[in-house]
Amino acid sequence: MTERKQVAPVLMADSPAPDVSIVVPIYNEVESIPQLYERLTGELTALGVMYEIIAVDDGSRDGSYALLSDLAGRDSRLRVVRFRRNFGQTAAFSAGFDRARGQVVVTIDADLQNDPADIGALLARIDEGYDVVSGWRERRHDPFINRRLPSMIANRLISWATGVHLHDYGCSLKAYRTEVVRSIKLYGELHRFIPAIASWQGVAVAELPVRHAARQFGTSKYGISRTLRVLLDLLTVRFLLSYATRPMQVFGLFGFLSMVAGGVIAIYLTWIKFALGAEIADRPLLLMAILLIILGIQFLSIGLLGELMVRTYFETQSKPIYVVREELNQAPTDAVARRG
Repeated sequence: MTERKQVAPVLMADSPAPDVSIVVPIYNEVESIPQLYERLTGELTALGVMYEIIAVDDGSRDGSYALLSDLAGRDSRLRVVRFRRNFGQTAAFSAGFDRARGQVVVTIDADLQNDPADIGALLARIDEGYDVVSGWRERRHDPFINRRLPSMIANRLISWATGVHLHDYGCSLKAYRTEVVRSIKLYGELHRFIPAIASWQGVAVAELPVRHAARQFGTSKYGISRTLRVLLDLLTVRFLLSYATRPMQVFGLFGFLSMVAGGVIAIYLTWIKFALGAEIADRPLLLMAILLIILGIQFLSIGLLGELMVRTYFETQSKPIYVVREELNQAPTDAVARRG
């Protein structure tokens, strides 16, 4: 990140790109917005950074957009994006990432449970060389049964499955180098998995204890029902991290094992049929052998189709299968090829 400079009270539209972009997804938080805006601007001004705040109104119906529009009219550092309907937090983060101009992107919830005073510590860790710094709500002020307990279980499962060990994947207060989030396409509800997905790039991830406050206004948009969706998304992330570029290795393995098992059973039944003269038509093992062989063929077929889709995905869109952090003495022909 470049050296931080003291900013004027209002950032004009033709001013240089900011150092930090703050992305705030907002859904029916009209009571929280004035206090959040005041605390964010006060903290960022005190840090002496050039900044922008990107507020993404995710289809609010309580007057949040009208209030944001009024604030944006008085402060050009506040940029407002309004969705036509509620698309969810992942879409809101994605919209903010697409529009961020800063070298570092900081995400924060709008419900005042995250403390803007922790932003400085996140930026300091980024300056130490980390690519992703994730907040850890070490002392959460949420109900235990329907919020903290499911979160604890989910965090341990995600850490185990992805190999990126964090105490609190669900904390929205995070800091990213912009090039990290720009290379990630988010779908569904994958925003909480960004550190794990980014680990494919070989990023340096740090975790920092942050403050957490009880909700002051409105009601939580999260519940215990989201735990199931997290588990399903975890399967997606696990597959993307391990087999996105080689689907045949997972489907082919299951197909091979299934066909071998079915073949062994079929050989056994053939032996007892012709060597021992036993009847096999009414044996459940015969159906099992047929089923396993058919499943094996299907798994292998899915693996081959997956390989074709992977090649179509990467080759038609010129997507790289690797990420370069930096390159020294780059050859001119390489630069031309990348621009072309």
